[in-house]
Amino acid sequence: MKRLILIRHGKSSWEYDVADDKRPLKKRGFKDGELIAGTFEKFFDKPVVIYSSPAVRALETAKIFKDKLKVEDKNFNIKPGLYTFSKADLLSQISKCEDSIPKLMVFGHNPAMTGLVNELGDKHFDNIPTTGLTVIDFDSPSWSALGKGKTIMHLFPKNLR
Repeated sequence: MKRLILIRHGKSSWEYDVADDKRPLKKRGFKDGELIAGTFEKFFDKPVVIYSSPAVRALETAKIFKDKLKVEDKNFNIKPGLYTFSKADLLSQISKCEDSIPKLMVFGHNPAMTGLVNELGDKHFDNIPTTGLTVIDFDSPSWSALGKGKTIMHLFPKNLR
């Protein structure tokens, strides 16, 4: 069995004149990250491996979760291929995960996140919001052979504020 935890990066700032992948989180992005990570902590069980896009907004969000969930450095990975807006590219990165890993937490971007959650899970969402978290379970021994899974949880900031 595999468990995929997909998290869209937190709310980012357009205040600075920087490249898209250099945009940092806004104050709200940090607050929502703490809110979702703190709520998820109650349902979370180790071990988990984290994959994050290298984009600043995704990496800052991932680090909030890493710290809150006490994920070891060896299980925290920055994957350049996750800086994508394509659900096919996102799935391709996930499919490369080692099969010995039962739980994978991935931090990335829309529209890839919403598209993949809807493709793999059994619940439909019009939009995964910033800092939105979705958990999907699969009856699969392999990350490269994921079929349709069961969406067992979603946490969105607006539902917890």
